[in-house]
Amino acid sequence: MRRYLIFLIVPLVFVLDRWTKLLIMERLNPGGSIHVTSFFSIVYAENYGGVFGLLSRYEFAKAAFTYLPLLIITVLVIVLVVSRMGFAKRFALTSILAGAVGNLYDRVLYGSVVDFLDFYYGTYHWPAFNVADISISFGICLWLFLELFFAKKPARN
Repeated sequence: MRRYLIFLIVPLVFVLDRWTKLLIMERLNPGGSIHVTSFFSIVYAENYGGVFGLLSRYEFAKAAFTYLPLLIITVLVIVLVVSRMGFAKRFALTSILAGAVGNLYDRVLYGSVVDFLDFYYGTYHWPAFNVADISISFGICLWLFLELFFAKKPARN
C-alpha cells in the first residue's frame, strides 16, 4: 500500500502548481511584479527555455524542452513501476516526476512555463521559478543526498 501512496504526490504538486500559476496569470500581466520584501518579488515571467530560463533565446529550445520532459516522465514512470527501490528514493523520483508533469502541462498548453517566485540580493538576481521547479529541485537534491550518504557500497573482492 505504501508503494502506491507515494503517487498522491503527483496530483498534489500538480494542483498546487496549477493553482499558483493561475493566480499569477489572473492578477498580473506578463512582465508585471509585486514587490514583497527587500529580497523577494512575485512576478509573471514566461519561460520559453529550460530550468531557470536556460537557452530561452534559442528556437530549438522550445521543442527540446517540450519533448525532453516527455521522455523523462516516461522513464520515471517505468522506473517507479518496475523498481524495488526504497521509499526515500521512490519519493525523490516521484517529486521529480510531479514537477515535470506540471511544467510540461504549461509548455503544451501555453508554449512556455509560468515562473513567479523571484529572489534577489542587491544586484544578484536568481532566475524566477515556480512550484514545479521546487518539486524537481527537491527530488534531485534528495536523490543526490541518498546516493552520496546512504548508497550501499559495492563489495570488494
